[in-house]
Amino acid sequence: MILLIPSILLLFFYCILIVYYRHVWKQIPVYKKPVGLQPKTKITVIIPARNEEKNISACLDSLCKQDFPKDLLEIIVADDHSTDNTAAIVNRYIDQGISLLSLEKEMNGVEGRGGSKKAALAAGIKKAAGTLIVTTDADCIFPQQWLSTLVSFYEANKPVFIAAPVKFSREQNALHIFQSLDFLSLQGITAASVFSRFHTMCNGANLAYEKKAFEEAGGFAGIDQIASGDDMLLMHKIYLLHPDKVMYCLSPDTIVETKPAESVNAFLNQRIRWASKALVYHDKRIFYVLLLVYLLNFFLFSLLMYGVFSKEMLLYWVMLITIKTIIELIFLLPVARFYKKASMLWYFFPAQPFHVFYTVIAGFLGQVGSYEWKGRKLK
Repeated sequence: MILLIPSILLLFFYCILIVYYRHVWKQIPVYKKPVGLQPKTKITVIIPARNEEKNISACLDSLCKQDFPKDLLEIIVADDHSTDNTAAIVNRYIDQGISLLSLEKEMNGVEGRGGSKKAALAAGIKKAAGTLIVTTDADCIFPQQWLSTLVSFYEANKPVFIAAPVKFSREQNALHIFQSLDFLSLQGITAASVFSRFHTMCNGANLAYEKKAFEEAGGFAGIDQIASGDDMLLMHKIYLLHPDKVMYCLSPDTIVETKPAESVNAFLNQRIRWASKALVYHDKRIFYVLLLVYLLNFFLFSLLMYGVFSKEMLLYWVMLITIKTIIELIFLLPVARFYKKASMLWYFFPAQPFHVFYTVIAGFLGQVGSYEWKGRKLK
């Protein structure tokens, strides 16, 4: 009973939370750019890149096809000490208005100034001429109206920070499908939490914020020593200054696509990296949400392990995991429909035990272990 009672209580509060997220999701208006509207805002798209020779061409080709006016668009690829052909590939796009910023040259050999995604973004923002900074990743591709829709939303609503949707695409195997389902849940929660101002949450593959707001918040100062968090930690800094001007743009025309990790090791390293910033969130609301999620999965995992020796406990585990799955499916169905991935939900129930296991492992290692990302060993 020492495992069962906490599991039931945690599941009860978790179900309330998920039902709340679903309620909010259903209230979020889907934004559509007005026909014929001409943007007026100068923007700078910044793409931090490290050893992205396999992905950067598709990303830049996609950007070059945007329907956004070229005279209002600046694109900067901030090369974070790549050791492959990333820089050479980017240089082929100079004639199309894309510039390369070398972080190594910007640092100019200053001792103690190593590379990082935050450093690459900060260097790009410093050079940016745009009023609105748009950030994404080098392995992303974009719908043709991505930038024009984001800017239309910005000009209509006057936010200082915009979070927008991201999805995995090109799923080819069970690992890809598992990641895509997990990510759908995160994206649904992100939209609901930002829209309701329940807590701050976003993904760095699709963000926009005013350069002025970035500077007012002190940029990445105070969070630059943390390997991850160029998105959510920055978002909270800006939220503290402008709580009513942090918004979510829910539109099919702003869905950025990225690829899932290709191996179990790469997937775990990604999730450990995401979990590594949990204890440093200044937004304690998201911390308590993450704590609830982690404790629930920890007790469910422990109950399953005990169930190996007790048929009764195994039956209880099946009952609890079934309730958890049903509640999550109720939340995920409208989210999956928005992302056109409802057919994947057939895989959701068999994925549950693996989800519980990885959540416990990644959450633990994110606080006490190290991980490898882009060829760097980080803690």
